[in-house]
Amino acid sequence: MNHAQSADMNQQPDPPPVVWVIAGNDSGGGAGLSADQRAVAALGGHACPVVATVTAQNSVAVRHVEAVSPELLHAQLAALAEDMPPQAIKTGLLGNAAQVAVVAQWVDRLRQQRPGLALVVDPVLRASTGHDLASDSLCAALRQQLLPRATLITPNRAEASRLLSLPEEGPSARAGAADVPVMARTLRQLGAGSVVITGGDDSDSHHDHHGPARCHDWMDTPQASGWLSLPRVNTCHHHGTGCTFASSAATALALGFVPADAVVLAKMATTEGLRHAHAAGAGAGPLRPRPGFAQRLDNLPSLSLPGADQPAHPLQPALPVLDASQRQLGLYPVVDSADWVERLLAAGVRTLQLRIKNPHRPDLRTHIRRSVQAARAVQAQLYINDHWQLAIEEGAFGIHLGQEDLNSTNVQAIARVGLHLGLSTHSLWEMCRAWGMQPSYVACGPVHATTSKDMPWLPQGEANVAFWSHLLPLPVVAIGGMDAARLRQAVRHGASGVALITAITQAPNPEQAVTSLQQAWQDGLQDPAAAPPPLPRSTLACPTLACD
Repeated sequence: MNHAQSADMNQQPDPPPVVWVIAGNDSGGGAGLSADQRAVAALGGHACPVVATVTAQNSVAVRHVEAVSPELLHAQLAALAEDMPPQAIKTGLLGNAAQVAVVAQWVDRLRQQRPGLALVVDPVLRASTGHDLASDSLCAALRQQLLPRATLITPNRAEASRLLSLPEEGPSARAGAADVPVMARTLRQLGAGSVVITGGDDSDSHHDHHGPARCHDWMDTPQASGWLSLPRVNTCHHHGTGCTFASSAATALALGFVPADAVVLAKMATTEGLRHAHAAGAGAGPLRPRPGFAQRLDNLPSLSLPGADQPAHPLQPALPVLDASQRQLGLYPVVDSADWVERLLAAGVRTLQLRIKNPHRPDLRTHIRRSVQAARAVQAQLYINDHWQLAIEEGAFGIHLGQEDLNSTNVQAIARVGLHLGLSTHSLWEMCRAWGMQPSYVACGPVHATTSKDMPWLPQGEANVAFWSHLLPLPVVAIGGMDAARLRQAVRHGASGVALITAITQAPNPEQAVTSLQQAWQDGLQDPAAAPPPLPRSTLACPTLACD
């Protein structure tokens, strides 16, 4: 064995992030700390269970609840702080206002050393069996002391309504319950950095005239807001659902995901836990989330379009899909003129994007018309960036949009005329929004650092290309910082297309560059396929809590 091999064997993987879970002990092993530990482990974290309350319960009833003393709660947190400081804290069932004060003091103390420390508050106010677990004074303490410190709060609709009913000057619970987005917005105004109001307790979500019953959660974060939707899992075993969701979100924050992505991962992990829930007693049994939950397509939620007040439903009519002969997009140059389109079509390129950013350019329509006619003559796929109305009028093959453009685009009009749609995606929540629309392809980027566009996103790397290519039944286009070597790697990681700008347009001989890139594409197809990671990579540069 050589020195390098010995070094590799001795190299230890990064330790899992430490997540403090401060909650109740469920003697039945369903909810509380038991659920918290299962959820944290499923995401690859290490849970430190801190007992705030002791419950005597089983699967059908809560017989007794007793809070530990504030002194004992403090002692547990002090011991952990000496040796196992957290990357995130999650609170569940707290026993009284005095405990809330202890938690708030420790959050402040820890944030002096780690300003980005995440706090997820699950306001457990009632047991799933119906037992009331919170006094008015506890609710007031949660609202006044923990909400302003929370990175994320995860109430269900009943809990959100109760929190909002506390202040006499605030909106009534009745008014809030009729408008979940307003409830979430009000909770953020009370100080919460992000809010997700889960819909599992909503009886209305059991009925959906557009297809199978779905569960809708509303998230309101600095990054995005909207309805996260998935078909309901048909099970009567759902004990610990809220605990699982909140602890999953806390672990995702500890791993470096921003709140919007953390909420998506929490919904995916909770859905997986429901799929594997089991009986343990006569009542509702516990969830069992499992590692690898993010690699199941049926766990990926859709995210409603910006500004949607109602849960998302499939587009009617649906956007067209690429047929089998069109799904391998191959080289995908992005160019800014009809001259370039005609030149690259002559060089054998069959997928292109015309990207002219100036909407007031006097010859814009001329460039689009020439490009459409040239592409149609050789049966190439030409996508027009942004200018969807002109693309419709000139009969383009397709349109490419950034997600910031969805607010000003009539996607239904695009679907009605049968144009194909490609969507840019940079993060997990943007992929959920794209998935809800079922476009012809998704662009994953930037894969590498690029100077073609000023963006806040971290490079996704080939690992994210592999993750999305293996998960989605849609073609995935890799974009950002591509050359021949990186193109070959993207293909090996599953990309169905690779978008290029400078590698072609700034090449001394663009035609020769096309030939070299096409050879790299063929080489990538012959390379062994790369395996996807269990989770996608976080792609926002800002620290998790700096976004509060």
